[in-house]
Amino acid sequence: MMGETGDAGGGSAGEHPEALAASFSALLEDSAEDLYEHAPCGYLSTLMDGTIAKVNTTLLGWLGYRREELVGRRRFADLLTVGGRLYHETHFAPSLRMHGELGGIALELKGADGTRLPVLVTSRVKTGSGGEGQLIRTTVFDARDRRAYEQELLRARQEAERERDRVQRLARTLQRSLLPPVLPAVPGMDVAAYYYPASADEVGGDFYDLFPLTGGTWGFFLGDVSGKGAEAAAVTSLARYTLRAAAVYDPDPVTVLGNLNTVLNHEYHSTDPRYCTVVHGLLVPDAGGATVTLAGGGHPPALLIRHDGAAELLETPGGQLVGALPDARFVAVERHLGPGDTLVLYSDGLTEARTRDRVRYSEEQLRDFASTLAPATATTVVAAISDLLAGFAEGVDDDTALLALSIPHTGDEEP
Repeated sequence: MMGETGDAGGGSAGEHPEALAASFSALLEDSAEDLYEHAPCGYLSTLMDGTIAKVNTTLLGWLGYRREELVGRRRFADLLTVGGRLYHETHFAPSLRMHGELGGIALELKGADGTRLPVLVTSRVKTGSGGEGQLIRTTVFDARDRRAYEQELLRARQEAERERDRVQRLARTLQRSLLPPVLPAVPGMDVAAYYYPASADEVGGDFYDLFPLTGGTWGFFLGDVSGKGAEAAAVTSLARYTLRAAAVYDPDPVTVLGNLNTVLNHEYHSTDPRYCTVVHGLLVPDAGGATVTLAGGGHPPALLIRHDGAAELLETPGGQLVGALPDARFVAVERHLGPGDTLVLYSDGLTEARTRDRVRYSEEQLRDFASTLAPATATTVVAAISDLLAGFAEGVDDDTALLALSIPHTGDEEP
């Protein structure tokens, strides 16, 4: 019973060999001529001069011609658009004569009513026993669907490029709003800054500023907020303006970082914790240059380049991330800048960049590099480090901010 049920419901799998043979025989009754005439692609044969000798019904239907309008009266090139005809005469036909076949060439045929038909053409030369060309057999594939797909793909790509341009313009505008447009002029000092964006599509979290305080003193800072994008930009804006406001209230760098820590930890301590690393400084000019007090919160050490080429990393050991803990600890160091001395602040995009051999560029390498720049100014040091960054090319994975301050030589110093 199971066998009978299987035979009754098994379909073609249960057919007898005789029935299958009959089915295939019926399918193969199509004549070769019918297969040629109504193939899913166009066929035509031309003489070696291009005169059309044979064309199938499929191609005639596509173009809207009657057979007698083409056979013996037109050349294949006559069916092409002006541009296609030029390409056929200068490239297609010479290459076909040289190689004997050519495949997958995109052309446009012109119909009887003037409409254009995008096609892919493959041609092969039939040769006689002596190797001489007798005729050219050409297969034509309708490429309208492919053309429509390519145009849609092109439109999508163009739209994506426009959207990316819009995003990049927005990112540049937002980034500029988070940085001072120009640094103020500090009497008796040379100051310079630089911002290197690792990506044109995202807003980075690096920031810096230099601003006057009372009594001829100046405040400055450079920091790096965790993350990228709009969220990081919001934290950057809050950090920058909090630092400036706190420095006006009490310019002591450790106190300023403590105030910033309280604000960030209060605002971002729950579901979306945010923090930053910062170096904040106070600059007090004097007759021999300026005294600098620096407080660090988890940030790479500042770099001090002396007039004689000696370079020092100003570590602030124990300084913790700003905003990560409610009672973070910060440490300050103090140095005096004399004529020819330069102080450089930087973010870790520089010291985490990869050199051409894919090794991280360390703080010690930066110190050794800086020692070769003396005698230096803030302007020349920033220019040299920006060139260094550019030389890393794709090895720079993160944005980098630079801020440098130097006491120029006056020419009156003792050697």
